[in-house]
Amino acid sequence: MSTTSIRLYTESPLHEAAQILLPEAQSHYLANVMRLAPGDTLRLFNAIAGEWRASVTKISRKAVALEVSAQTRAPAPEPDCWLCFALLKRQKTDLVVEKATELGASVIQPILTARTQADHVNLERLRAIATEAAEQCERLIVPEVRAPLHVEKLMANWPERRLFIADERRSAALLAPSPGPSALMIGPEGGFTDAELEGIARTPLVTRVSLGRRILRAETAAIAGLALLLAAEA
Repeated sequence: MSTTSIRLYTESPLHEAAQILLPEAQSHYLANVMRLAPGDTLRLFNAIAGEWRASVTKISRKAVALEVSAQTRAPAPEPDCWLCFALLKRQKTDLVVEKATELGASVIQPILTARTQADHVNLERLRAIATEAAEQCERLIVPEVRAPLHVEKLMANWPERRLFIADERRSAALLAPSPGPSALMIGPEGGFTDAELEGIARTPLVTRVSLGRRILRAETAAIAGLALLLAAEA
């Protein structure tokens, strides 16, 4: 049967006749959830090799072997857009990571602020969410999910990259697509403190922006802001 709708991310080199042995978690998914059998096909991808068709050669509950056959999509560049957002409670953070991946963020950077609602994350879990979202939405690139950083430390080492900061307390122009490397920063539910805003404002290439007339929840702001910033890439 044809099962090419299944996509899996792999760090293994992909080329014609490559032999791939999947890790246990992916093997379990194919064998016990999707019930694949020898001869069934799927797609494998990564940013370096693009997307390739592969067929199952051996399968068991804990191990699946694949043989790569043909490339279905060549590697392609994606927008270089970061999302920096104040860490939220678990379910909301999960939602932001999933939707940021679907919208095309290249880096997802949780930040800690004076009013942040949480102070730690399970990075392995968030990276798994990003991987699954990339598999589902047909991306070739899985965004980098970074460990949380205090906003002051992030700003102290900010690179040459335009930063748009959503500040609902002040008037600003509506966020619009921006060419080149960029980043969007979303504060916590209670907003940034004045001291945090002053520190961020001292960083070069910072622009305050509006996400519209309404006050949005932090997770909604992150999703809506990325959609605005990456609208030209849709």
